[in-house]
Formats: sequence, structure tokens, C-alpha cells
Amino acid sequence: MLSPLVQKVLLTETFSIKDVFAQKGRVYTFLNPVSYLTALDNKELFARFDGIFADGSILVAAIKLVYGKDVTRRSFDMTSLAPKLLSYAETTNKSVYIVASRQEQVEKAVGIFKERYPELMVAGYRNGYFASEKEQEEEARHIVGVNPDFLIVGMGALMQERFLLKVKDAGYRGIGFTCGGFIHQTAKDEIDYYPAWVDRMNLRFAYRMYKEKHTRKRYLQAAFQFPVRFIAERFFG
Repeated sequence: MLSPLVQKVLLTETFSIKDVFAQKGRVYTFLNPVSYLTALDNKELFARFDGIFADGSILVAAIKLVYGKDVTRRSFDMTSLAPKLLSYAETTNKSVYIVASRQEQVEKAVGIFKERYPELMVAGYRNGYFASEKEQEEEARHIVGVNPDFLIVGMGALMQERFLLKVKDAGYRGIGFTCGGFIHQTAKDEIDYYPAWVDRMNLRFAYRMYKEKHTRKRYLQAAFQFPVRFIAERFFG
């Protein structure tokens, strides 16, 4: 039995990066073993995305082992998709809008992006904390009015997916991505968050556990729950 989540990941694997950056009106998110568990309980929500990328070598390996399918690791960080998007936006005069993290962190991250990509057009940015559903709806309408070419949202699993879909439902016709903790990491003066040797050895999850204590509990929980639920979904749905 082919999991609908895995099916969406396999479909997204057929998209070239050129297509992803060119096809307007699409929104994308990412799944790793931790967020996969969340997605299992919210399949209808994740089914609404135009594409889901396999974020992390563990999910890539699991899909290969359990389904016999090869997929590419694509994460929204500087070891994967983020530099391609930022460089593409800079060289093609495309605008970027960011909703993520705390205000001081997103402001610092934008400054760091501008240092590395001086011609990058930042159409706007704000923190990912909203006081109410009404405030989210107002921001969604604002983004639609600004009409940035790319929208990057980092608010944590489920919240970022719900907000990105809310913006799309409000009429956004650009291209949106969730980004997890990318803005938070960048704001620590660590745009290149993972050392080259960590990236090369596929130890990104372990390095993040070392650097960010708050990730340890959910990573350890996923270590036990993810294999069981992933395999069970394959054979029992």
C-alpha cells in the first residue's frame, strides 16, 4: 500500500528545481521523521500542498528501504534548497517575503541574507507569532496585495503549513515554501548552520540535537515512533 504522503513525495521528486521556481501558484512543504508523525495525523492538510520534499537522509533512506524508491534529500537550509532559491531570486529580480521566527530574529536574518545576496529584493517580512486568527487573515491579505514572487514561512510544524495554505486560499499566486527553523538558525550568524563535515556525513539531525536542546525530546521520540508508524502505514494504511 502506497502511503499518500510518500506518494506526494515521489510526485515532487519528478519536479526539477527549475520547474519548482517557475510554476506559480504552488506551495511546498517538507517532511522529516519528526514532522512525518505530525503529518500522519493531518493527512488532509498535507494533501493540499502541491509538493512535499523529503527533508533529511533518514526519511530518504526509509523510503528506499520500505518502498524501494529513490528520492532526493531537499531541505530548506543552506545545504540544499535555500541557496538555490535565494540566488535565483537575486539573479532574476524576483522578490521574497518572509514570515518566521521572532521579530528580532527575522530582522537579523534578512540583514544576513542581504550581505550574501546584496541584490536580493525583500518585499517584506514579519515574525511568525500572531495574536489571533484575525491577525493571520489580515497578514494573508496583505501578502496577497504585496504579491511577492516567493513566500517563505517558518512557524513550526502545522502552524506554518496552515498559514501558508491560508495565504494561498486568500488568493496568493506566487510560490510558497515552509522553512522550519531556517530563519532562527540564520539569525544566530549561522547561515551556514551545518559544518561541511556534518553535511557530508549526513549527521545533520545529530548536530541539531547538539546545538538546540529543545529538539532532543522530539527527535528521541521520533527515533522510536517513526520506524513503527512508517512501516505500519506501508502495510496496513
